[in-house]
Amino acid sequence: MKKIISALTLTVATSSLLVLPTYAQNNSGKVAPVASTTSAPAAANAVRSYPDFVDLVEKANPAVVNIRTTEKVNVRQASGIPGMPGLDEEQAEFFRRFFGIPLPTPKQQGPNNRKPQQEEQNRGVGSGFIIESNGFILTNAHVVEGATTIYVTLTDKREFKAKLIGADKRTDVALVKIEASGLPRLTIGDSSKVRVGEWVLAIGSPFGLENTVTAGIVSAKSRDTGDYLPFIQTDVAVNPGNSGGPLLNTRGEVVGINSQIFSRSGGYMGISFAIPMDEAMRVSNQLKASGKVSRGRIGVAIAEVSKEVAESLGLPRARGALIRNIEVGAPADKAGLEPGDVILSFGDKPIEKSSDLPRIVGDTKPGTTSPIMVWRKGAQKEFNITVADLEPTPKAAAKKAEPEEASSTKNAFGVAVIDLSEAKKKELSLKAGVEITAMAEDGVLSKAGARVGDVIVRLSDVDIVAAKQFEIAMKAVAKNNKSVAVFIRRGDSTLVIPVKPGK
Repeated sequence: MKKIISALTLTVATSSLLVLPTYAQNNSGKVAPVASTTSAPAAANAVRSYPDFVDLVEKANPAVVNIRTTEKVNVRQASGIPGMPGLDEEQAEFFRRFFGIPLPTPKQQGPNNRKPQQEEQNRGVGSGFIIESNGFILTNAHVVEGATTIYVTLTDKREFKAKLIGADKRTDVALVKIEASGLPRLTIGDSSKVRVGEWVLAIGSPFGLENTVTAGIVSAKSRDTGDYLPFIQTDVAVNPGNSGGPLLNTRGEVVGINSQIFSRSGGYMGISFAIPMDEAMRVSNQLKASGKVSRGRIGVAIAEVSKEVAESLGLPRARGALIRNIEVGAPADKAGLEPGDVILSFGDKPIEKSSDLPRIVGDTKPGTTSPIMVWRKGAQKEFNITVADLEPTPKAAAKKAEPEEASSTKNAFGVAVIDLSEAKKKELSLKAGVEITAMAEDGVLSKAGARVGDVIVRLSDVDIVAAKQFEIAMKAVAKNNKSVAVFIRRGDSTLVIPVKPGK
């Protein structure tokens, strides 16, 4: 039985407007009321009323559905006889001896009576909404994941078995279809025009309470909580069961799919996230056409560009995606990109933060050739790159190198290095570099996070090819009191560590 918790309702009278006089201090020091310069009608007109969602909800509600899923689980039937389940061999022997009842033992019953059977059990409840009158419905992928059967219930209480057209876990979008026609549907809005602070509302089935309406405002846009989604953040009350339901603007257009909440307790805490409809429809169209989503990839591992890294690389400001590693034979490798490059734009779209890159590349059709702008050695360089299809399991890069025994030689940076062996070059797919064999605990690179076994491949704009050349290059940059970018290869990743020599 569900417990309904009563709440104290606060009623605010709005039939009359109480206008308080304004007071000011005159020259004599006495406080006196100041005549109002605003008429009562003008003051009343200045008060903005809250939006009325009644008509909007009446129109949108019929297109919102409840989604119930079930799954088949193996249930092993208890051995025994009708009316006496769970009878084991010892109990059967007891009945034979003391009551003369010849009950069969589990061994005598045969294997067919103990064969596991499948039983359909309820799995979960979510929400969805109709986007086409012929029965296409959008919801979350996690709502239908693992379901054997999907049941869709309309507001008129009709229930249908739905067919899963396709689901995409990366964006958490799923498309299902029911065999019906002439259904009410929601109008798709432009999520790119959503503004922070505007009113929005959600309709869904929180905790199984169908067609529940909650309202709030857009709290933020482009929240990065995943590789492929810039979520819409709201303060609309969203709880388990709301997943897959629509987020509507005041024009009744669906601008998002309610997908996630931030919670320390499992319940609503004032922060919820919705999938923007432009992203959801892009995925939906691919699911409808082929049942799956095709995404582009270029084969790079990336990191954020911090202010310190940008300064050490000579970037005017912190932006872009820093390449940490490149897969051998991947599109980025073929195009001529290198670890340590900072990707500034892809196609005609700028890369402001590292999370922009996988989203933009992922939305690019495989086989497309696009220009890519990178920052390398203090200047911009442009390459052409042909996007490949995203692989489920990207190829593993080179194995991590085991650090060798440290030597006792030290230098101004507090590190000892040796020339990179041919075996090491082959293992790490490097043309040159020097390996750190020992470090002073109070050395500059040690404090910055370098380790024994790391391979230094570049100092600032100078490629490092040998230990002697490293010493010469390091002495040159050590004379300057500017941040220097030290490019380090660690295992299968390239790190950029900004340091100030001699500090």
